[in-house]
Amino acid sequence: MYRILLVDDEANVLSALRRILNLHGLPGRGAVSTEGFTDPAEALRRVGEQAFDLVISDYRMPGMNGVEFLKAVREIQPFASRLVLSGYADLDGLVGAINEAQIHRFIAKPWHDSELLAAIGQALAHRELLLENQRLADTVRLQQGRISRQELELRRLEEEHPGITRVHWGPNGEVIVDDGV
Repeated sequence: MYRILLVDDEANVLSALRRILNLHGLPGRGAVSTEGFTDPAEALRRVGEQAFDLVISDYRMPGMNGVEFLKAVREIQPFASRLVLSGYADLDGLVGAINEAQIHRFIAKPWHDSELLAAIGQALAHRELLLENQRLADTVRLQQGRISRQELELRRLEEEHPGITRVHWGPNGEVIVDDGV
């Protein structure tokens, strides 16, 4: 099952994206699970808790634009594919999205459902290729002794459960289990 995060400050856009994905699905790619957020800061917190295969974000949002958001997503989950939706033809924004957030595609609003689904399929296929390349490179590094099995397992765990390998230390050297307490 593919996990897709949708972020747009307009709830009706999130509903439309969900409707398209639920109605059409991703032919030949299996089931899809979506989570939607109108607040990019909340969505970013979720990215720190749950692994996603694809993140689709609006470009213009209050508080944090799509490039800033997707750049932060890339830091937390480098193998999550990233797409930007925008109703504005902003060349500087497009260049920033490509260079800084390393997006896979820029999709104009309003979109054509078939083009959107094709872009999503391509982004997921690209992600699978990147993951396979990483797996093969790690196998070679392991065989050459440049990486240990433990390091490889830590990478796998971090990819499946973002943040699981990070330890938060208190001022007196204690391990903080839950920041909210």
